Amino acid sequence: MISIPHKTKQFLVLLIKLLIVGGAFYFIYNQLANNDKLNWQKFIVLFQKNKSVGGITFIVLLSILNRFFEILKWQNLMASFHKISLIQATKQVLAALTAGLFTPNGVGEYAGKALFFQKKDTKKIIFLNLICNGIQMILTVFFGTIGLWILGYKYWVLGIIGVGFGFWILGFGLKKITIKGYSLEKLIQKINEIPKHIHQKNILLGMCRYLVFSHQYYFLFLAFDVHLPYFTLIATIATVYFLASSLPTFQFLDFAVKGSVAVYFFGILGVNEWIVIFISTLMWFLNVVLPVVIGSYYVLNFKYKTVL
Repeated sequence: MISIPHKTKQFLVLLIKLLIVGGAFYFIYNQLANNDKLNWQKFIVLFQKNKSVGGITFIVLLSILNRFFEILKWQNLMASFHKISLIQATKQVLAALTAGLFTPNGVGEYAGKALFFQKKDTKKIIFLNLICNGIQMILTVFFGTIGLWILGYKYWVLGIIGVGFGFWILGFGLKKITIKGYSLEKLIQKINEIPKHIHQKNILLGMCRYLVFSHQYYFLFLAFDVHLPYFTLIATIATVYFLASSLPTFQFLDFAVKGSVAVYFFGILGVNEWIVIFISTLMWFLNVVLPVVIGSYYVLNFKYKTVL
Protein backbone atom coordinates (compact mmCIF):
# COMPACT_ATOMS: atom_id res chain seq x y z
CA MET A 1 0.00 0.00 0.00
CA ILE A 2 1.44 3.40 -1.04
CA SER A 3 2.03 5.81 1.85
CA ILE A 4 1.29 9.48 1.10
CA PRO A 5 3.48 12.02 2.98
CA HIS A 6 1.65 14.15 5.57
CA LYS A 7 2.34 17.45 3.77
CA THR A 8 1.04 15.96 0.50
CA LYS A 9 -2.15 14.90 2.28
CA GLN A 10 -2.58 18.42 3.67
CA PHE A 11 -2.09 19.89 0.19
CA LEU A 12 -4.62 17.47 -1.35
CA VAL A 13 -7.21 18.24 1.36
CA LEU A 14 -6.71 22.00 0.81
CA LEU A 15 -7.02 21.52 -2.96
CA ILE A 16 -10.28 19.59 -2.57
CA LYS A 17 -11.66 22.29 -0.26
CA LEU A 18 -10.78 25.03 -2.74
CA LEU A 19 -12.28 23.05 -5.63
CA ILE A 20 -15.55 22.51 -3.73
CA VAL A 21 -15.89 26.14 -2.63
CA GLY A 22 -14.57 27.59 -5.91
CA GLY A 23 -16.87 25.34 -7.93
CA ALA A 24 -19.86 26.27 -5.78
CA PHE A 25 -19.30 30.01 -6.21
CA TYR A 26 -18.64 29.63 -9.95
CA PHE A 27 -21.91 27.80 -10.53
CA ILE A 28 -23.84 30.34 -8.44
CA TYR A 29 -22.35 33.30 -10.32
CA ASN A 30 -22.84 31.63 -13.69
CA GLN A 31 -26.53 30.97 -13.07
CA LEU A 32 -27.26 34.50 -11.83
CA ALA A 33 -25.15 36.41 -14.36
CA ASN A 34 -25.99 34.46 -17.52
CA ASN A 35 -29.71 33.81 -17.12
CA ASP A 36 -31.31 35.91 -19.87
CA LYS A 37 -34.79 35.17 -18.55
CA LEU A 38 -34.22 37.30 -15.45
CA ASN A 39 -35.56 40.78 -16.11
CA TRP A 40 -33.66 42.79 -13.51
CA GLN A 41 -35.18 46.14 -14.58
CA LYS A 42 -38.73 44.93 -13.90
CA PHE A 43 -37.59 43.45 -10.61
CA ILE A 44 -35.99 46.73 -9.46
CA VAL A 45 -39.12 48.72 -10.37
CA LEU A 46 -41.37 46.30 -8.48
CA PHE A 47 -38.96 46.11 -5.55
CA GLN A 48 -38.85 49.90 -5.17
CA LYS A 49 -42.63 49.99 -5.34
CA ASN A 50 -43.22 47.32 -2.69
CA LYS A 51 -40.01 47.44 -0.64
CA SER A 52 -40.54 46.91 3.07
CA VAL A 53 -37.89 46.29 5.71
CA GLY A 54 -40.38 44.21 7.67
CA GLY A 55 -41.35 42.18 4.60
CA ILE A 56 -37.73 41.49 3.60
CA THR A 57 -36.86 40.53 7.18
CA PHE A 58 -39.84 38.16 7.29
CA ILE A 59 -38.85 36.42 4.03
CA VAL A 60 -35.22 36.03 5.18
CA LEU A 61 -36.44 34.71 8.55
CA LEU A 62 -38.38 31.99 6.73
CA SER A 63 -35.16 30.94 4.97
CA ILE A 64 -33.39 30.72 8.32
CA LEU A 65 -36.26 28.65 9.74
CA ASN A 66 -36.24 26.38 6.69
CA ARG A 67 -32.58 25.45 7.17
CA PHE A 68 -32.92 25.45 10.98
CA PHE A 69 -35.60 22.74 10.83
CA GLU A 70 -33.29 20.70 8.58
CA ILE A 71 -30.49 21.07 11.13
CA LEU A 72 -32.84 19.99 13.94
CA LYS A 73 -33.89 16.96 11.86
CA TRP A 74 -30.26 15.90 11.50
CA GLN A 75 -29.49 16.45 15.18
CA ASN A 76 -32.60 14.45 16.11
CA LEU A 77 -31.72 11.49 13.87
CA MET A 78 -28.10 11.50 15.01
CA ALA A 79 -29.34 11.08 18.61
CA SER A 80 -30.13 7.45 17.73
CA PHE A 81 -26.44 6.87 17.05
CA HIS A 82 -24.27 9.62 18.52
CA LYS A 83 -25.50 12.79 20.21
CA ILE A 84 -24.21 15.99 18.61
CA SER A 85 -24.67 19.63 19.56
CA LEU A 86 -26.69 22.14 17.54
CA ILE A 87 -23.44 23.79 16.42
CA GLN A 88 -22.03 20.45 15.21
CA ALA A 89 -25.28 19.68 13.37
CA THR A 90 -25.16 23.12 11.73
CA LYS A 91 -21.58 22.60 10.53
CA GLN A 92 -22.37 19.16 9.12
CA VAL A 93 -25.59 20.18 7.34
CA LEU A 94 -24.22 23.38 5.77
CA ALA A 95 -20.85 21.92 4.79
CA ALA A 96 -22.60 18.90 3.24
CA LEU A 97 -24.98 21.20 1.34
CA THR A 98 -21.96 22.99 -0.15
CA ALA A 99 -20.30 19.69 -1.09
CA GLY A 100 -23.51 18.48 -2.73
CA LEU A 101 -24.19 21.63 -4.76
CA PHE A 102 -22.90 20.29 -8.07
CA THR A 103 -23.59 16.58 -7.61
CA PRO A 104 -26.70 14.84 -9.05
CA ASN A 105 -29.66 15.23 -6.68
CA GLY A 106 -27.29 16.41 -3.93
CA VAL A 107 -25.69 12.97 -3.42
CA GLY A 108 -22.51 14.78 -2.36
CA GLU A 109 -24.32 15.65 0.87
CA TYR A 110 -24.05 12.01 1.96
CA ALA A 111 -20.26 11.98 1.57
CA GLY A 112 -20.02 15.48 3.07
CA LYS A 113 -21.67 14.44 6.32
CA ALA A 114 -19.80 11.13 6.47
CA LEU A 115 -16.44 12.98 6.45
CA PHE A 116 -17.22 14.37 9.91
CA PHE A 117 -17.20 10.84 11.34
CA GLN A 118 -14.88 7.87 11.49
CA LYS A 119 -14.68 5.69 8.40
CA LYS A 120 -16.28 2.73 10.19
CA ASP A 121 -19.44 4.82 10.73
CA THR A 122 -19.85 5.84 7.06
CA LYS A 123 -22.68 3.38 6.31
CA LYS A 124 -24.59 4.49 9.42
CA ILE A 125 -24.27 8.18 8.52
CA ILE A 126 -25.39 7.57 4.93
CA PHE A 127 -28.36 5.56 6.22
CA LEU A 128 -29.42 8.33 8.65
CA ASN A 129 -29.06 10.94 5.90
CA LEU A 130 -31.27 8.77 3.70
CA ILE A 131 -33.93 8.78 6.43
CA CYS A 132 -33.51 12.54 6.87
CA ASN A 133 -34.03 13.25 3.16
CA GLY A 134 -36.54 10.44 2.71
CA ILE A 135 -39.19 11.90 5.01
CA GLN A 136 -38.94 15.23 3.18
CA MET A 137 -39.51 13.48 -0.14
CA ILE A 138 -42.48 11.52 1.25
CA LEU A 139 -44.07 14.76 2.49
CA THR A 140 -43.40 16.40 -0.89
CA VAL A 141 -45.15 13.54 -2.68
CA PHE A 142 -48.04 13.53 -0.19
CA PHE A 143 -48.78 17.26 -0.34
CA GLY A 144 -48.02 17.38 -4.08
CA THR A 145 -50.59 14.68 -4.74
CA ILE A 146 -53.17 16.63 -2.73
CA GLY A 147 -52.21 19.72 -4.75
CA LEU A 148 -52.80 17.89 -8.04
CA TRP A 149 -56.22 16.75 -6.78
CA ILE A 150 -57.22 20.30 -5.77
CA LEU A 151 -56.15 21.61 -9.18
CA GLY A 152 -58.31 19.01 -10.88
CA TYR A 153 -55.63 16.61 -12.16
CA LYS A 154 -57.52 13.62 -10.80
CA TYR A 155 -56.26 11.18 -13.44
CA TRP A 156 -52.68 12.13 -12.55
CA VAL A 157 -53.44 11.41 -8.90
CA LEU A 158 -54.95 8.03 -9.74
CA GLY A 159 -51.86 7.25 -11.82
CA ILE A 160 -49.55 8.20 -8.94
CA ILE A 161 -51.56 6.06 -6.51
CA GLY A 162 -51.45 3.17 -9.01
CA VAL A 163 -47.66 3.46 -9.42
CA GLY A 164 -47.21 3.69 -5.65
CA PHE A 165 -49.36 0.61 -5.09
CA GLY A 166 -47.43 -1.23 -7.81
CA PHE A 167 -44.09 -0.45 -6.11
CA TRP A 168 -45.55 -1.56 -2.77
CA ILE A 169 -46.60 -4.93 -4.25
CA LEU A 170 -43.22 -5.31 -5.98
CA GLY A 171 -41.34 -4.42 -2.79
CA PHE A 172 -43.40 -6.88 -0.75
CA GLY A 173 -42.60 -9.67 -3.21
CA LEU A 174 -38.89 -8.87 -3.48
CA LYS A 175 -38.14 -7.80 0.10
CA LYS A 176 -36.21 -10.98 0.93
CA ILE A 177 -34.00 -10.85 -2.17
CA THR A 178 -30.45 -9.96 -1.16
CA ILE A 179 -28.01 -8.04 -3.36
CA LYS A 180 -24.43 -7.80 -2.02
CA GLY A 181 -25.71 -8.37 1.51
CA TYR A 182 -28.49 -5.77 1.27
CA SER A 183 -32.23 -6.35 1.04
CA LEU A 184 -35.44 -4.36 1.48
CA GLU A 185 -36.27 -6.48 4.53
CA LYS A 186 -32.97 -5.52 6.21
CA LEU A 187 -33.58 -1.87 5.38
CA ILE A 188 -37.01 -2.00 7.05
CA GLN A 189 -35.44 -3.69 10.10
CA LYS A 190 -32.82 -0.93 10.30
CA ILE A 191 -35.52 1.73 10.11
CA ASN A 192 -37.49 0.02 12.88
CA GLU A 193 -34.39 -0.04 15.09
CA ILE A 194 -34.58 3.74 15.35
CA PRO A 195 -36.80 4.67 18.36
CA LYS A 196 -40.36 5.69 17.46
CA HIS A 197 -40.09 9.06 19.19
CA ILE A 198 -37.18 9.98 16.90
CA HIS A 199 -39.23 9.03 13.82
CA GLN A 200 -42.18 11.05 15.12
CA LYS A 201 -40.02 14.10 15.76
CA ASN A 202 -38.43 13.68 12.32
CA ILE A 203 -41.88 13.72 10.67
CA LEU A 204 -42.96 16.77 12.71
CA LEU A 205 -39.80 18.73 11.84
CA GLY A 206 -40.14 17.69 8.20
CA MET A 207 -43.71 19.01 8.12
CA CYS A 208 -42.60 22.28 9.73
CA ARG A 209 -39.90 22.67 7.11
CA TYR A 210 -42.33 21.93 4.29
CA LEU A 211 -44.86 24.47 5.57
CA VAL A 212 -42.13 27.11 5.94
CA PHE A 213 -40.68 26.94 2.43
CA SER A 214 -44.06 26.45 0.70
CA HIS A 215 -45.44 29.53 2.47
CA GLN A 216 -42.26 31.48 1.73
CA TYR A 217 -43.05 30.80 -1.93
CA TYR A 218 -46.65 31.92 -1.27
CA PHE A 219 -45.64 35.22 0.40
CA LEU A 220 -43.21 36.00 -2.42
CA PHE A 221 -46.07 35.72 -4.91
CA LEU A 222 -48.05 38.17 -2.78
CA ALA A 223 -45.05 40.51 -2.75
CA PHE A 224 -45.01 40.37 -6.57
CA ASP A 225 -48.69 41.41 -6.68
CA VAL A 226 -49.98 37.92 -7.57
CA HIS A 227 -53.32 37.58 -5.83
CA LEU A 228 -54.88 34.16 -6.32
CA PRO A 229 -57.09 32.18 -3.91
CA TYR A 230 -54.97 30.76 -1.07
CA PHE A 231 -55.71 27.07 -1.74
CA THR A 232 -55.17 27.45 -5.49
CA LEU A 233 -51.77 29.08 -4.96
CA ILE A 234 -50.64 26.62 -2.25
CA ALA A 235 -51.88 23.65 -4.29
CA THR A 236 -49.91 24.87 -7.33
CA ILE A 237 -46.78 25.39 -5.21
CA ALA A 238 -47.14 21.86 -3.78
CA THR A 239 -47.59 20.45 -7.29
CA VAL A 240 -44.53 22.28 -8.64
CA TYR A 241 -42.31 21.08 -5.77
CA PHE A 242 -43.53 17.52 -6.16
CA LEU A 243 -43.03 17.28 -9.93
CA ALA A 244 -39.72 19.22 -9.92
CA SER A 245 -38.35 17.05 -7.07
CA SER A 246 -39.17 13.95 -9.09
CA LEU A 247 -36.75 14.99 -11.84
CA PRO A 248 -33.03 14.17 -11.60
CA THR A 249 -31.07 17.42 -11.32
CA PHE A 250 -28.21 19.26 -9.65
CA GLN A 251 -28.62 21.61 -6.68
CA PHE A 252 -27.14 24.51 -8.63
CA LEU A 253 -29.80 23.95 -11.35
CA ASP A 254 -32.60 23.53 -8.81
CA PHE A 255 -34.20 26.89 -9.50
CA ALA A 256 -34.08 26.31 -13.27
CA VAL A 257 -35.90 22.97 -12.97
CA LYS A 258 -38.47 24.25 -10.48
CA GLY A 259 -38.77 27.44 -12.52
CA SER A 260 -39.58 25.62 -15.76
CA VAL A 261 -42.21 23.45 -14.05
CA ALA A 262 -43.59 26.51 -12.24
CA VAL A 263 -43.84 28.52 -15.49
CA TYR A 264 -46.12 25.83 -16.95
CA PHE A 265 -48.50 25.51 -13.99
CA PHE A 266 -48.60 29.17 -12.98
CA GLY A 267 -48.93 30.11 -16.65
CA ILE A 268 -52.23 28.22 -16.70
CA LEU A 269 -53.35 30.51 -13.85
CA GLY A 270 -52.32 33.59 -15.84
CA VAL A 271 -49.20 34.51 -13.84
CA ASN A 272 -46.54 36.38 -15.84
CA GLU A 273 -43.57 34.16 -16.78
CA TRP A 274 -40.87 36.60 -15.59
CA ILE A 275 -42.49 36.80 -12.13
CA VAL A 276 -42.49 33.00 -11.80
CA ILE A 277 -38.84 32.76 -12.88
CA PHE A 278 -37.79 35.54 -10.52
CA ILE A 279 -39.56 34.00 -7.54
CA SER A 280 -38.03 30.58 -8.29
CA THR A 281 -34.60 32.23 -8.49
CA LEU A 282 -35.14 34.10 -5.21
CA MET A 283 -36.21 30.86 -3.49
CA TRP A 284 -33.04 29.20 -4.77
CA PHE A 285 -30.89 32.15 -3.70
CA LEU A 286 -32.39 32.37 -0.21
CA ASN A 287 -32.54 28.64 0.54
CA VAL A 288 -29.51 27.30 -1.32
CA VAL A 289 -27.04 30.07 -2.13
CA LEU A 290 -26.99 31.78 1.28
CA PRO A 291 -26.59 28.49 3.22
CA VAL A 292 -23.83 27.45 0.76
CA VAL A 293 -21.96 30.71 1.43
CA ILE A 294 -21.99 29.90 5.17
CA GLY A 295 -21.26 26.23 4.46
CA SER A 296 -18.18 27.27 2.45
CA TYR A 297 -16.67 28.64 5.65
CA TYR A 298 -17.12 25.28 7.36
CA VAL A 299 -15.67 23.45 4.35
CA LEU A 300 -12.55 25.65 4.32
CA ASN A 301 -12.10 25.19 8.09
CA PHE A 302 -12.76 21.44 8.03
CA LYS A 303 -9.99 19.36 9.59
CA TYR A 304 -10.11 15.65 8.93
CA LYS A 305 -8.48 14.83 12.26
CA THR A 306 -11.41 16.40 14.13
CA VAL A 307 -13.90 13.72 13.08
CA LEU A 308 -16.07 12.30 15.87
